[in-house]
Amino acid sequence: MSETVRLRAERARLMGFPSYAHFRLADAMAKTPEAALALLKSIWAPARAQALREAAELQAAIAAEGGNFELRAWDWRYYAEKRRKALYDIDESELKPYLPLEAMIAAAFDVAHRLFGLTFVERRDIALYHADARAWTVVGRGGEPIALFIGDYFARASKHSGAWMSSFRDQQKLDGAVLPIIVNVTNFARAGAGEACLLGIDEAHTLFHEFGHALHGILSDVAYPLLAGTHVATDFVEFPSQLYEHWLDRPETLRAFARHHETGEAIPEALIERLHAARRFNQGFATVEFTASALVDMELHLQGDPGAIDVAAFETRELAAIGMPAAIAPRHSAPHFQHIFSGDGYSAGYYSYLWSEILDADGFEAFEESGDVFDPALAARLERFVYSAGNSREPDAAYRAFRGRDPEPDALLRKRGLA
Repeated sequence: MSETVRLRAERARLMGFPSYAHFRLADAMAKTPEAALALLKSIWAPARAQALREAAELQAAIAAEGGNFELRAWDWRYYAEKRRKALYDIDESELKPYLPLEAMIAAAFDVAHRLFGLTFVERRDIALYHADARAWTVVGRGGEPIALFIGDYFARASKHSGAWMSSFRDQQKLDGAVLPIIVNVTNFARAGAGEACLLGIDEAHTLFHEFGHALHGILSDVAYPLLAGTHVATDFVEFPSQLYEHWLDRPETLRAFARHHETGEAIPEALIERLHAARRFNQGFATVEFTASALVDMELHLQGDPGAIDVAAFETRELAAIGMPAAIAPRHSAPHFQHIFSGDGYSAGYYSYLWSEILDADGFEAFEESGDVFDPALAARLERFVYSAGNSREPDAAYRAFRGRDPEPDALLRKRGLA
């Protein structure tokens, strides 16, 4: 870790930048590490205050059970889950029967149709790389094919863990109109023979999230492959995917597609209400553990001449400086912080998830303010300036063209219940 940080700082100096963070953010939406830090610090104070309130509630729960110990990081999730269950009475086993994989795929396709006029026609005549993979021709509003979409949903021994979107071929117009081939990969548990694959709510969100990335590739309409689809700034690339998740939670989507896999009964309204209330539960903790890691990442890469830096000691000092609550550990402690140490993808850029969430929270509020979450005019601007534009315009200009103004950080606080 020490060598990595030192060499990154040296690289930045050779390129004329005062620190690696300045080098990395020069072509990002934030543009400067100072702007990214301002965002993180504006979120940190209300998140920390909420996390301390949550800690007091969990400490009271421990005392109510007769415990005489102080809440620590290894206790948090256990007691938070007990409190969530008591407050909202949501059990994954109660919810899963209403979230079969096939219905969630259909829901993701339906939202894309209502927003962007896309139709998905399954292809069974294409030899794919594995029997589990499925393919759909994506048809645009004019009835013409615009992409091939591949879904690879089930876990298997030969498969990398996690979930992601990738492209086998990027859209371009250099050599005629080249249609993109876009793939979504997930690792859902395969059901037994003759049984439906049932998803948890987080898994359903993962499906919508990765499909939001897929749409960024599918709808791409640029000349150069280097600018196509998701080839955008790190702090902008998560905006289309995180924004798309909002439509899963909408009652319009849940009522139409969240149906019991055996009876066809619609998900109960009371369960939808509890689900929405529960999504704001424990958000102080979630925001603090993430923001702490992002702050350490940024401060670490702001060191202009780190020398033989002890990264673990640096992290300890930074967490103390920001007042990290004792009962919460950062989401990624330095030795397993793969986002910033396994490559350059998110080094000095871990903040970008939170930056993108401000965009998605503020962006979806535009649809809510219109009174129609499928508002055609807004959807058309979203497609033109975000999903189709790739990296053909500056991300801040792209967002303003869609929203009509710059994003407001308070939207994230409202989304997470921290306002």
